[in-house]
Amino acid sequence: MPEYRAYIISPDGHFQSAVPIVCPDDEAAKEQAEQLVDGHDVELWQYTRKVARFERKS
Repeated sequence: MPEYRAYIISPDGHFQSAVPIVCPDDEAAKEQAEQLVDGHDVELWQYTRKVARFERKS
């Protein structure tokens, strides 16, 4: 199964932490990464390919 990383973005725009995600495809990985949005932005990557960015809700 493909491996992804969801990067938590700090308010100043820097990567704060990473959460490994293993899913069968991009859509499943996006669903999991979007659940991590909680007061901060999240970027989903598969190695060097940026898959999606999820903005925090204001």
